[in-house]
Amino acid sequence: MKRKDQVTMFDVPERTDLTSPLAEKIRPRSISEIRGQHKLLSEGSLLLRMLQEGRYHSFIMWGPPGTGKTTIARLIESHTDQPFVHFSAVLSSINDVKAVMRDADYIFRTRNLSTILFIDEIHRFNKSQQDAFLPYVESGAVILIGATTENPSFEVIPALLSRCHVFVLDMLSEEDLMAIIHRGCVELGLDCCEEIKGWLAQQCGGDARRALNDLEMITPDLNVSPDITISRLAEILAKKTMFYDKNREEHYNLISALHKSLRGSDPQAGL
Repeated sequence: MKRKDQVTMFDVPERTDLTSPLAEKIRPRSISEIRGQHKLLSEGSLLLRMLQEGRYHSFIMWGPPGTGKTTIARLIESHTDQPFVHFSAVLSSINDVKAVMRDADYIFRTRNLSTILFIDEIHRFNKSQQDAFLPYVESGAVILIGATTENPSFEVIPALLSRCHVFVLDMLSEEDLMAIIHRGCVELGLDCCEEIKGWLAQQCGGDARRALNDLEMITPDLNVSPDITISRLAEILAKKTMFYDKNREEHYNLISALHKSLRGSDPQAGL
């Protein structure tokens, strides 16, 4: 179990790693800094009460990339005295997770202390692999926090889903993205015009991480040529790509958007 230094509630000590990506350097360090999730974190909401009281139940965060799922998990990690383990289903095997859950079961039986297990991209574990979580979540040895960009109704087994609350994170608005990009410019000491900030906010597909990565990528060019055109920046970053999941929910969302645009006689929106 990791013991944290005493800090103001919901404040995370700043990292000093100069090699960290910009998105990591300016990751929100308090609940108040999280942008775009007003309903989810409004006064009296279930998630905010969990964070304020430090009493957690298993839950899954579902939302597009770059909307704050990992940030919320990091804030929980930094303000709990319970054991906290972070896995990525992309990088870790289910056997790695099983070993941790066996340890969690021992801690629970000997110390009556639950382990918080954060699984990023939980949908990457197949249905049979997800079965492994059930006995530990059921017993209380593990408090499962999952993060996914896919609809958990399709990608998480019903038995596990019934034991987890689902929190839906909204795609960030252009206003929220502009505020995040401004913070990035301050961190970089960059004097970036509003037009370029707006362009970055529009072309990132609602993904704050992508917007900050793009900002970091074009910073050398902005420093050398402050008057550089957006068309030139677009060449540097390559053509905008929308978030697309081939044959899952977003696939049908895009088809629906196309149909609605054509019915509305809006060929530009359809394109």
